Amino acid sequence: MDAALTREGTDVCKNVLVVKRTGGEIEWKDGRDVWFDELVDKQSNECEAEAMGAEDPLFILYTSGSTGAPKGLKHTTGGYLTYAAMTHQYVFDYQEGEIYWCTADVGWVTGHSYIVYGPLANGATTLMFEGVPSYPSHGRMGKSLISTTLIFSILLPPQCVR
Repeated sequence: MDAALTREGTDVCKNVLVVKRTGGEIEWKDGRDVWFDELVDKQSNECEAEAMGAEDPLFILYTSGSTGAPKGLKHTTGGYLTYAAMTHQYVFDYQEGEIYWCTADVGWVTGHSYIVYGPLANGATTLMFEGVPSYPSHGRMGKSLISTTLIFSILLPPQCVR
């Protein structure tokens, strides 16, 4: 991270969230680095909704750039959020209180739609995890994730269940 932040144009980065994970040494930068756990602990349990216009930007998702420079696609609040919430509700028959999991990458539109926006717009508990479903073993999904989290509904590609 420190090397990346020496590049041109990175002076806009004011803080870096640091996660305690491995117990390894961290080259801490006072005034910039912030412990993630400490920041989360300071947050209120209440979060009032923010009124937004239907055409207000919700997020920009970039194409892969495989055919040229990546292009940013702006998704607006009203249309996208309504569709993500509706399809999550009806396609997955979401019922209040269920735990939902989409194994897609959050960096792709499927992940945005069915890990974040759709489930959260419906008040669902959505499982997010770091890594890949098949590591450290192919049994990770069944043994470690599904059986211990009481997931009720799941969106995954066929190769995950082969």
